[in-house]
Amino acid sequence: MITTPLDSAILNSKEQYVFYHKMVDFILKELLVRVQNEKLCNQQELIFFKQYSDLLLYSIEAMRIKYMYDEEDNMKVDLTESGFPNYLEFRYLYNDLELRNEYLDKLVDTQILKDDFLDTLLRKKQKVKKNKLFQAASTVYYKSVNQQYIFNRFVQGKIIETPKYSHTNFANLMTSWSFYDVSNNRPYILFMYFHFDGKRIMDHKEELYQVLKESADRDMALDTMAYNIDRKLPDIHPKHIKRIDLGPIHNVFAKDENVITHAILDGIAKKEIPLESYALSFKIDEVFSGSTFKEGGFFSKQTMQKWSEVIPQKYVFAPHRIIQLLHNKIPDVLNNLAKPPIDMADVKITNV
Repeated sequence: MITTPLDSAILNSKEQYVFYHKMVDFILKELLVRVQNEKLCNQQELIFFKQYSDLLLYSIEAMRIKYMYDEEDNMKVDLTESGFPNYLEFRYLYNDLELRNEYLDKLVDTQILKDDFLDTLLRKKQKVKKNKLFQAASTVYYKSVNQQYIFNRFVQGKIIETPKYSHTNFANLMTSWSFYDVSNNRPYILFMYFHFDGKRIMDHKEELYQVLKESADRDMALDTMAYNIDRKLPDIHPKHIKRIDLGPIHNVFAKDENVITHAILDGIAKKEIPLESYALSFKIDEVFSGSTFKEGGFFSKQTMQKWSEVIPQKYVFAPHRIIQLLHNKIPDVLNNLAKPPIDMADVKITNV
């Protein structure tokens, strides 16, 4: 389902921006620690996981700076089982920074702004006007935000040798990528372990990257994705593909029909749990190659791989108090997880 503006919640105050950013920042950083502790990813996967998370957090921080004092536009948080910013916000960031030099020429000089702020606060003993704060935020935004660190709709990782501790047989190389699915507004992180028949994989690097960008840039059946990659790259043989679905984040900003979201919102409304309560759904899908078969016409047969059924593993991360709430309200949902809910620390948000 493609989202529309009606599917988005608008953050329309400084306090909401601060609250939302602190919450997402905290959750993603806590998640990385818990994923490592629970051994849901190996060490190399964790490195890539952190890199993609850093891009995501950098982009959300850029949005916070951009919108903090903007009285005309507001940042939108997606409501369709996401909790992350609407994918259009990432596109707006990227497009803004394409025109960075044009905006820089129109900005008020930093020193003039500083002098004006000091005069207003110290001599006049007055609050700085909101339009002045917006000017300052715009200056920080266009002078400090780097376009290359924005989480784009598709982000390609490098090709590296398979880590020695990997349990994937017959795969001597691996790569990773991440995408922001436009239909559900959530980030996904993927790892592919593969075998290469030739001598120099870097000679096929651009071909591999192009196929991943065209065939593996959206939420789809993982075995179908694996088949498409295998078919389009005859010299590269995927052996194991692992996909992480990051979200949704269940919190006070969400208004979807997810039962976990409803349980948390109900608990907040009844003051059973605090406003900053949250839970994070987290799903890992994996697929492995098996035997081979021939496909194609008499003169153009291609050896293809058969793929295992997709192995889905669902997890929920939440603070202890929220886990207790979910056990009381929706025990059947928790019983279907790959592991019991994984304990996370509470978010402590004050002065917002």
